[in-house]
Amino acid sequence: MTSNSTAKTLVKTFLRTPHSLKTKFQAKQLLAQFLQTQPYSPSSTSILISVYSNFNLLHPSLFLFNSLNSPPLLAWKSIIKCYANSGHFLNSLTCFVQMRSFGIYPDPNMFPFVLKACVFLKNLRLGESIHGCVIRLGLDFDLFTGNALLNMYAKFQSLQPNGGHKVFAFNVFDGMPKCDELCGTSAQEKGASIIQLDRMTKVLEMMPKRDVVSWNTVIAGNAQNGMYEEALRMVREMGNANMKPDSFTLSSVLPIFAEYVDVIKGKEIHGYAIRHWFDSDCYIASSLIDMYANCARIEDSCSVFNLLSKRDDISWNSIIAACVQNGVFDEGLKLFRQMLTAEVKPRDVTFSSIMPACAYLTTLHLGKQLHGYIIRGGFNDNMFIASSLVDMYAKCGNIKAARWIFNQMEHHDMVSWTAIIMGYALHGHAHDALLLFKQMEMDGVKPNYVSFIAVFTACSHAGLTEEAWRYFNSMSRNHGIKPGLEHYAAMADLLGRAGKLEEAYEFIGSMHTASTGSIWSTLLSACRVHKNLELAEKVANEIYKVDPENVGAYVLMSNMYAAARRWKDAAKMRIFMKKKGIRKEPACSWIEVKNRVHTFISGDKSHPLYDRIFEALKDLLEQIEREGYIPDTNEDFHDVDEEQKKYIIFSHSERLALAFGIISTPAGTTIRIAKNIRVCVDCHTAIKLISKVVQREIIVRDNSRFHHFKDGKCSCRDYW
Repeated sequence: MTSNSTAKTLVKTFLRTPHSLKTKFQAKQLLAQFLQTQPYSPSSTSILISVYSNFNLLHPSLFLFNSLNSPPLLAWKSIIKCYANSGHFLNSLTCFVQMRSFGIYPDPNMFPFVLKACVFLKNLRLGESIHGCVIRLGLDFDLFTGNALLNMYAKFQSLQPNGGHKVFAFNVFDGMPKCDELCGTSAQEKGASIIQLDRMTKVLEMMPKRDVVSWNTVIAGNAQNGMYEEALRMVREMGNANMKPDSFTLSSVLPIFAEYVDVIKGKEIHGYAIRHWFDSDCYIASSLIDMYANCARIEDSCSVFNLLSKRDDISWNSIIAACVQNGVFDEGLKLFRQMLTAEVKPRDVTFSSIMPACAYLTTLHLGKQLHGYIIRGGFNDNMFIASSLVDMYAKCGNIKAARWIFNQMEHHDMVSWTAIIMGYALHGHAHDALLLFKQMEMDGVKPNYVSFIAVFTACSHAGLTEEAWRYFNSMSRNHGIKPGLEHYAAMADLLGRAGKLEEAYEFIGSMHTASTGSIWSTLLSACRVHKNLELAEKVANEIYKVDPENVGAYVLMSNMYAAARRWKDAAKMRIFMKKKGIRKEPACSWIEVKNRVHTFISGDKSHPLYDRIFEALKDLLEQIEREGYIPDTNEDFHDVDEEQKKYIIFSHSERLALAFGIISTPAGTTIRIAKNIRVCVDCHTAIKLISKVVQREIIVRDNSRFHHFKDGKCSCRDYW
């Protein structure tokens, strides 16, 4: 047998069984042999086009297609498919229209690609026209065409939650019992659900045959559009049809329980996943991590992650986000480092997730490192990452860097505007914050719930009571935003700081929603600052009613009794706290020096450099006393003599951190300190004078705001 006849035989064999070709290289070789050995034939050319379309080889497919005078159906179907799979959606639809103009009837396998093109071109009207064509041609019985229609309507639907009953019955995954046993719903409820069926569900009901893909498409479409009850109903229907859920079903349903914060039902899904060997699937694992994190079960999130044998970028991003969202910031940073060590490349969502950890821990050095990585990775144009950087720099005390990044952004959305407004608010630059808010409105960005919290925070830190009332009233009147707990808390805080304690008390009492312990606590703190013990006792009683486990209320009342020299009442309060197991959170400050965070607790002598710190404090005390400093012992509530009180104040955590910063950094270096509670009056006075004698800028972030100390003055103007 000659080599030419062997080649002819081989080509004929491949044309009869085109699916035996496994690589693009083999497909290209077939074309070369075909052109050399085969006479022109529309049918064989069409087969070759279909081979190329399976490998998405667009240019060879077009070369062969254009050689046909009257392309048969297979050629049209193949080129339409190749265009769609190569991202040329308009060309795909154009070919379909041309084919119909020649009077050629499409077969069912063509419509999934045409409908895919409609989805990517976001042309619902055209998609509906194609749906009509499917029905007129009697091809709506086809499973793949039906699935493509379901996918199209799922992508296009923009539905609101239907407010249905929360009915959960996920034992369907294992037992497949009858519908009524499963759902526990009445015929009337089921009938009401059927009335509310959307187009996607109607397509599903009209399909004579459905597979797992059909059900998954409808379930995912409803879940992604907030139609949680409808999605759960479809899962139950899927079970009734004796169709077993797969990993895609589970990953679609788990976010629903994350939204509902229903860890019990989430665990049922987890159990089903383990029993059916889905738990090693990265998508399932990531959904489980998110679900547990949303239910504040971070330990379970970590367990799921640790049991994964293979971890992709999605699972890494999920566990990092889970840790940060649940306040486990150090663990989130640790996992981020492990992710880099594992050579998993961070994505934009990685940086958006990890940046709040730097912001909370005020680790400016690490934040700068991440910023450098973002620039090198080409992520700096991403709006979400830029907004995270604005927030991080602002919360790490560098509002100038935050503003610079904000100004470099090409476009500003609500998140970036709110980040910079809140940044200025926390730094005490109230007028700049309000100016930015007005500029945001002028740029056509509508304020939302969070942006008004930023505005009230700015007004609170500057005592702008009238402006705050104006914004509070306009929020609902002009913007249709109903005041929430955070807005009420911010307003109560503002009135309390301004000394309008009775007005704040009446304001909280007149709230449209039930008051909480945290809102009353803002007023209780104001009562302590303004030394109004009588009102404080009334406020404390309100806290005990709604939040009897509120530790801060007992501590504040104990301190206020001590400040009023009511030692018996103070002792009673402390005895009560001891019996209840209520412990006061120790005052703690931390400072970052040479890429390492050093933590100090009031009166703590454990630091290796304590002797040098103590000597530096003594030296600083002598210098500021020459500037007129007199210790204010009214802020110390211990029943001891004056000298001992002076020593206690002398060793407050922020002073220890400050002295350490001074002896550990070059002269002129800005010192940044974070504290977990409010800076006391005496320390505030002392740090103002220290900033003057050492000629340094000192930035202190307490639990409510930033204090910028420089040349003997503070940015808060002694209003905090």
